[in-house]
Amino acid sequence: MEHTPRRKPIVIGVAGGSASGKTTVSRAILSRVGAERIAYIAHDAYYRDLSHLPLEQRARVNFDHPNSLDNELLVAHIDALCAGESVEIPTYDFADYVRLPQTRLVAPRPVILIEGILIFAEPVLRRRMQIKLFVDADPDLRFIRRLKRDIDERGRSVDSVIDQYLNTVRVMHLEFVEPTKRYADLIIPEGGRNTIAIDMVAARIEAELEGG
Repeated sequence: MEHTPRRKPIVIGVAGGSASGKTTVSRAILSRVGAERIAYIAHDAYYRDLSHLPLEQRARVNFDHPNSLDNELLVAHIDALCAGESVEIPTYDFADYVRLPQTRLVAPRPVILIEGILIFAEPVLRRRMQIKLFVDADPDLRFIRRLKRDIDERGRSVDSVIDQYLNTVRVMHLEFVEPTKRYADLIIPEGGRNTIAIDMVAARIEAELEGG
């Protein structure tokens, strides 16, 4: 009995500046296409473990530089999912800058959705993506959203968020994130509010899944 070769998953990247609306766009795609068909991976989960450093020193690490992320592990996980294998995604503690013992099991799916500010900055990651989306938003809106998120969800103080933004986030955005717009197949202004762009992306994914 002949077996039809298994199709490789469609790999989609959602990039953009910090707090630009990447997660909102990703959730919209999950909702439209169906979460049961998508293996979702957040690049944020792959920050390198800093438990070997004192807490004060961990806080001074530049988390907006590509070297702060374990891209080797992410690439290995993408390749494993494409080969039909499940992977254990790390869980990162943003308050203490360490990886937690628990992981998140992600099973192979027809679509792999990767979200992160720096995923287009690495050629080895870009080469694995068939669809690349860049979510665009004004810098002042991104800063306000980041301030609120880091205080509410990541246990940061107002001063620490402002210091980090001025010292690394803004500088690294201009150096590493903004230039990667040129690699995008589609730039989405307004993030998840841009229903026309989301409709176009969902339709393209459906066409790819159907082999169109």
